[in-house]
Amino acid sequence: MTVQEMLSHVDHTQLKAFATWEDIKNLCGEALQFHTASVCIPSCYVKRVRENFGPNINICTVVGFPLGYCNTEAKVAETVKALEDGCDEIDMVINISDVKNGDYHKVTEEIKTLKKACGDHILKVIIETCYLTREEKIAMCKSVTEAGADYIKTSTGFGTGGATVEDVKLMKENIGPDVKIKAAGGVSTLEDLETFLNLGCDRIGTSRAVGLCKGETTGGY
Repeated sequence: MTVQEMLSHVDHTQLKAFATWEDIKNLCGEALQFHTASVCIPSCYVKRVRENFGPNINICTVVGFPLGYCNTEAKVAETVKALEDGCDEIDMVINISDVKNGDYHKVTEEIKTLKKACGDHILKVIIETCYLTREEKIAMCKSVTEAGADYIKTSTGFGTGGATVEDVKLMKENIGPDVKIKAAGGVSTLEDLETFLNLGCDRIGTSRAVGLCKGETTGGY
């Protein structure tokens, strides 16, 4: 797999709380130069990116991020506003408390509601695997599939752990045929990138991939 093939699956990410407009502009410039799948940015910058970069860039933002425990109505409002501002893809965080309470049906219904709000736009569902048991991860694979979301995503990158080979394999075994996988959090080398793509991930969320291609050795998410 060539470096460019790998980059075409990357959601080039900048989600730090202190991200500046200069940071976001640089991110978008790199995404256009290296032909990444998208930029994943805070929702407060979506409209500005669309106005400055036009239709040439695929914009992803996050909803209910990073903890997921705001109510469904708030997540819907975030989603609707992001789409109005020009966003193309939504990465939502599930309510992990609902999972821990065993209320899997509630999680499924929330994902359904967000998918309805997204319409034809892509919805990725972050289940934050570092906080879940194996049983809960399998249950979330079923919830994401039943709710009709486009992707299941491992992590926010802000939890206690990120994507692992074991979790991706588990997802692959338990999602439906129409659900794709996004690995995020801790993808820090080109070898990691290739490993997750070879495992069957369609997207990788990372801030490091472009920097690695430019010879940089440090990064973030």
